[in-house]
Amino acid sequence: MISRTVLEALGRAPLRFPLTAWPWRSLAYLLSGGGLAAAVYLTVAAVLAAPFGRTAGVLCSVLAIAFGAALAGPLERWRLGLVEPEAPLPPRDRRTYGYGAVSVLAVAWADLAVALVSVGIPGVLLLSPLQPTATSWEKVAGPIAGAMLLIVATYPIGAWAGVRGAVTRSVLAPEESELREVVRSRARLVDAFETERRRIERDLHDGAQQRLVALNVRLGLAALDVPAGSVAAKEISEAHALAKEALAELRELIRNVHPQVLSERGLHAAVRDIAGRSPIPVDVDIELPGRLPAAAETTAFFVTSEALANVAKHSGAAHCRVRVRVKKGVLDVEVMDDGVGGADTEAGSGLTGLADRVAAADGRMFLSSPMGGPTRVRAEIPCRPSVLSAS
Repeated sequence: MISRTVLEALGRAPLRFPLTAWPWRSLAYLLSGGGLAAAVYLTVAAVLAAPFGRTAGVLCSVLAIAFGAALAGPLERWRLGLVEPEAPLPPRDRRTYGYGAVSVLAVAWADLAVALVSVGIPGVLLLSPLQPTATSWEKVAGPIAGAMLLIVATYPIGAWAGVRGAVTRSVLAPEESELREVVRSRARLVDAFETERRRIERDLHDGAQQRLVALNVRLGLAALDVPAGSVAAKEISEAHALAKEALAELRELIRNVHPQVLSERGLHAAVRDIAGRSPIPVDVDIELPGRLPAAAETTAFFVTSEALANVAKHSGAAHCRVRVRVKKGVLDVEVMDDGVGGADTEAGSGLTGLADRVAAADGRMFLSSPMGGPTRVRAEIPCRPSVLSAS
C-alpha cells in the first residue's frame, strides 16, 4: 500500500523508510522553513550592524521580520505538500499568515536545529578522513559510524517533519483533517456495503433461486405422474403454485438487493426496468455518455428506485417523470410526480436514508414538496468526466 504521508511511511514500513524518498522530502521540509527564518534574522543582524542609526535600524528590522512572516504563510502551505503530498492545501486566510509569523519567530528554529543536528553529526564523522589531526583508526571508523548514524538520522528527521506537518494541517485547517477521515471512513463503509450486497445477490441467484427452479420442475413432473383430480394431484398443484410464488418473490428480492441488469447493461437499462414495473406511469428521459463509474450508477439507481417506491406508496400521483443527465462531471437524477405533495424527510418515508446514501457518495439531495404538489426529488452525484467511457 502506498503511504500518503511521511508518518504513514514511518508506521507501515519503518525498516524500508531510509530507502524511500521520504527522508529527503522531510529534510527539504525542515530546511525550507528553517532557512527562511535564518535568512530573516541574518538580515535583521546585518541591518542592526549597519550605520543607519538606531531608529532606522529598528524600523528596518521590524519590516524585515514582517516581510519574512508574510512569506512564511504561503511557504507553510507549499511545503506541507512535501510531507503530505496527496492532501489538498488548506485555504489561504488570516490563519495562514498568523501561523507563518509564529513559524518565523519560533517554530522554524526547531526545524533548523533538528535538521542540522541530525545531519551534522554524521557529516562530521563522514569527513573525519579529511581532518589533519585524525588518527588512522579514526579515519577508518569515522566514515563507518557516520554512514550508520546517517541512516539512523532519517528517523528523527522524518518523525519531526511528520509531526510538524500534522500540526500545520490542524492549525491551518482544523476541521479538514477530521472531515477528510470521516469521508474516507464513510466511503470505505459504502464500498464494503456494496460488496456485501453483490455477494448476497450472487448467493441468492446461484443458490436459493436455482434450488427453487429445480423444485418447480420436480413438482411439475410429479403432477404428471399422479391421477388427475386425485388428492395427491391437488396437493402437488398447490405446492407447485406456492413454489412459483416463492420463486417470484425471491427474484424480486434479488433485483432489489442488486439488480443484475444494472451490472450488465448499465444505468439506462436499469432505470427503464424499474420504471416499467412501477404501478404509476413513468416517463423516462435519460441521456448518458455511456457506462458510468459503478458507485455513481449504483447510487443513482437506488435513488430512482426509492423515489419511485415513495411515489407509489404515498403521493397519490397519476403520473411521474424521471430525468437523468451528466453535466460538468455531476450525475443529475431528478424524479418528479404530480401527487399531493407534503413529503417530509422526518416522516419515515425513506427520504432520510436516501439522503444518507447520496451523501455517502459525496453528493447532495434536494427535496421540493409543497402541500398540493408537485414533489421533486433531485440528487447530484459526483461523476468525473475522465472516468466516463464512450458508448
